[in-house]
Amino acid sequence: MRLLHTSDWHLGQTLHNFDRTHEHQRFLDWLLETIVAEQVDALLIAGDIFDNSNPSAASQRQLYRFLQQARAQSPQLDIVIVAGNHDSPGRLEAPGPLLEAHGTRVVGHVTRNGDGQIDLERMVVPLTGRDGSVKAWCVAIPFLRPGDVPRVDADSGPDNAAIDAYLSGIALLYQQAYALARSRATKGEAILAMGHCHMVGGDSSPDSERRILIGGTEALPASMFDPGIAYAALGHLHLAQKVGKQEHLRYCGSPIPLSFAEINYQHQVLRIDLDGDKAREIVPLQVPRAVELLRVPSQPAPLPQVIAELVGLDLPDAPLHEQPYLEVRVLLDGPEPSLRAQVEAALEGKPVRLAKIEPTRKVIAAPGFEPALSLDQLAQLQPDDIFRRLWQQRFGDDAPADQLAAFAELLMADERGLA
Repeated sequence: MRLLHTSDWHLGQTLHNFDRTHEHQRFLDWLLETIVAEQVDALLIAGDIFDNSNPSAASQRQLYRFLQQARAQSPQLDIVIVAGNHDSPGRLEAPGPLLEAHGTRVVGHVTRNGDGQIDLERMVVPLTGRDGSVKAWCVAIPFLRPGDVPRVDADSGPDNAAIDAYLSGIALLYQQAYALARSRATKGEAILAMGHCHMVGGDSSPDSERRILIGGTEALPASMFDPGIAYAALGHLHLAQKVGKQEHLRYCGSPIPLSFAEINYQHQVLRIDLDGDKAREIVPLQVPRAVELLRVPSQPAPLPQVIAELVGLDLPDAPLHEQPYLEVRVLLDGPEPSLRAQVEAALEGKPVRLAKIEPTRKVIAAPGFEPALSLDQLAQLQPDDIFRRLWQQRFGDDAPADQLAAFAELLMADERGLA
């Protein structure tokens, strides 16, 4: 049986106000061709389908058109989708009954039965081969918020009790779902896992990935996956990588660069060939980049040098939607009111889209005073960063772990309500 693993499409994303529909469509067209050419039996999409919880109508049409075309071109294809932390679970699941009739299973959130027990059945999905018989089982777990997981009494001190209970609850839910899949699988049928989470040791992209909880405390250990799992298809981190150096635990990464921090990423989907209940081979398939991202210069430099490099840019002509995005990196000694005007003048007539000017200033702070944050630094602050700073400012000490955990729970509850 052959699988494809992809995630973190972020349909509807803009890069510094530039629409990226063209790039996403080029990826989806390539993915359709790949599904047919590689004779894929199942497509696993591990969350963050959309860039936000209220996607545009155009983004939703783009997704559903792809799902319809994939099934039309590969009638036996099974598709499994789980929600990520950017997705609205309810909105993603809303067309579920229609999608299931056409071979697509969507698991957006955790539901409970009348007695309050988690409905594990809907998270254990059979995958069929070309002959229509079950060849594998997929444990499809969406992004989990604190209220989604089984209650677990934390054994650690009170400062970390809420965080430990949350992480332990996630591990327990995976174990329970795996046990159900194990009870269904017969000899020779593989068990796969899907998840949208941050694993211990994972390399993240701070410019484009929203932290799931606080600091690194949301990171999950690889040990939560049972050794019997043939492959774990993970989403959330945009850099393709193995978890704990284990071949069968993988992030496939995002299919397009979602920020300039990802300019050197090798974007890919992963092809997994199963042999009975094991993964025989895992092969990265490189996604062609439809639009280039440029950083000029490669490191911040004084303005005269930057202007000279911009004037010397020699780029091939291209229609607007295919022109590269450009980040200009300037090292300044002080305020430069005409910075943007000088940069735009140097780029006049060149087939490039100016997405961002990144000024780096030489700041010498007086003793006892911290330099003010730049607008770009402010834009990258996460809510818990602000909470830590305010606590430090008011009480003169680091925020205690129990307060950070309580703040994180409030954020999660608010996010769930908005979704």
